[in-house]
Order: sequence, then structure tokens, then C-alpha cells
Amino acid sequence: MAKKQASRQLFNIVIVGQNNRLQYEAVLFAASLRYSSPGFQGRLFVATPQPGKRWSGDPSIRNHDVLRALHDLDAEVVPFSNRVFGESYPHGNKIEALSALPKGEPFVFFDTDTLITGDISTVPFNFDRPSASMRREGTWPEPTLYGPGYTDIWKSLYDRFGLNFESSLDKSQPDEYWERYLYFNAGYFYYSCPHKFGQRFLEYATSIDRDPPAELICQSLDPWLDQVALPLVIHSFRGGRRTLPPGMLDGTVSCHYRNFPLLYARESDYVIDVLENVAAPNKLKKVLKNYEPMKKMIYQSKGQKVRALFDQNNLPRKEQAIRNRIKSNGWWMR
Repeated sequence: MAKKQASRQLFNIVIVGQNNRLQYEAVLFAASLRYSSPGFQGRLFVATPQPGKRWSGDPSIRNHDVLRALHDLDAEVVPFSNRVFGESYPHGNKIEALSALPKGEPFVFFDTDTLITGDISTVPFNFDRPSASMRREGTWPEPTLYGPGYTDIWKSLYDRFGLNFESSLDKSQPDEYWERYLYFNAGYFYYSCPHKFGQRFLEYATSIDRDPPAELICQSLDPWLDQVALPLVIHSFRGGRRTLPPGMLDGTVSCHYRNFPLLYARESDYVIDVLENVAAPNKLKKVLKNYEPMKKMIYQSKGQKVRALFDQNNLPRKEQAIRNRIKSNGWWMR
């Protein structure tokens, strides 16, 4: 047993916490990690943006009950400053937060709206070959009828940073179909050094945002900028698709639920059980019930009413159809 434990990799986990819904999601994430992966020996960081010229108010976590709960769950709250992004593009926090982590130590970033549902220590990360979440839809780009297609749009970005475009393609997919091109959800990603990854991520995202190639003229970068830059960063570090065994992250070990109505609508009975068991202790309930969606969905059992609207084995193919059904029944909340 000792030999098996010694062979496990040491790595850190980081999420972003802020003085809004993210602070409650951070508590739930930390609690799920300790519940589902009690043997995890790395450090859990809650990276928190600090007030400054990029924010009109103070984005840091100031709720004493939240801070106490995070401390009790052995989460380390670490500050970072927004040099580039901030209130105008809060998705940029996941880029700039990496500077607050220990240099040269492997890390996994998770979006805060994630549950750990299995033993994270069993995931065989290859931190020298980064990757990210494949639980995504073809949200970007949206080629126009007479404008550049997928190939021209993506190739312009690879050319911008001197990257080999051809080697990024999945040639089992047809030309001009979105899955042929390297594209991830930024709900999780990992690498061997947060500073190297973060600096390149910031460089690429800033360049694309401030001076997009001409081929992007009709494309929106808000909120997609992080997911546009991410595959380029991963490819530049010799990473790519499916470097992990399927079915672990975004599967048995983690669940990126996005929001609570969607969680109850489409996730497995096991994920619901983990959520409700994790949230059950009174000391956590006192904190989490201050966030209205958690109060109603978890503690007032409204989530079960959402769940009853769907057959989880035969869900609508598009997420928007799930959202619309929840909204039409009056249960949508964020």
C-alpha cells in the first residue's frame, strides 16, 4: 500500500475565487475534493483577484464565513493582480491567476463550477503534454457565408505565433467541420509549470484581443477569447487532444456542472449523490445557503423538480434546448 501511494504524482490544483457566486462554488469545490479524494497530497489554491484599476469595486473574497470554510477545508487563498484583464473580461482571471502559483510545480486548473467526484490522485496526468477539456460544442468560430472558413481562421492564428497548423488537425474529421480543428473547453487544463503556461497564455490572448488577424474580422472574442488562445498554447507545449484516458475528467473523477439547474437536469445520479452528500454538513450548509441557487436547488429540493423534467438517458442534443425547457418551467437561475 505504501509503495502504491509513493508512486502517485504530486501536483497542485487551482480554482478562481471572487466576491460573487464563485466564492460559494469555491467552498463546494474544496468540500468535494476532500470528500471524493481524501488522499490528495497536493495543495489546493483559491486564487483571488485584488482591487485595482481593472475593477470598479473590490473583487476579493471578504466574507468571513466563506474564508473560514475554505481554511477548514485546507484551501489556500492566494491573491493575484490583473495586469491585462479584469472586470471587462473576467474569464481572463484563469490566465492571470496562474502567476500566483508556485513556479515549476505541476498544476491542474479547474473552473470553480466543478465537482470532484472521484480520486483525483489516480488520474495519470502527463504534465509535459498539456491538454484541456474535450466536453465542448463547436461554439467558435462561426464562419459566415462569404467569409473565411474554419481552416483560414484557425490557420491565421497558428501562423501568427509560428505554430505548425497541419500537425494540430484531426484528419479523421472532414475538412471545414469544427472537430477537425484543435478546440477545448477551458473548464480544466494542466501543465508542468503555471508560470510558463500562464505567460504564454497571456501573450497569445493579449495579441489576439488587441490585434486579431484579418480572418477574424467577423468573429466575436467575448466570451471566447480564452478558448481561442488555449489550443494554441497547448499545441505550442507539445500537447493535444485526449492525452488522458477517456472517462476520468469530465467523467468519473470530475464534473463541470456550469450551473445548478443544468447539473440537476443532465448529470448522473452518482453526481447528484456526491453533491448532496458534500453539501449536507451543517457547517457548510450555513455558508452555502447564502447563495440563492444553492439554497433553492440543493436545500429546498427544487433541483429534483428540474431533474424530473428530463430523461437523463435521452437528453436533448443541444444544451440550449435543455436551458429553454428549464426556463419555460420557471426554474432557471444563475
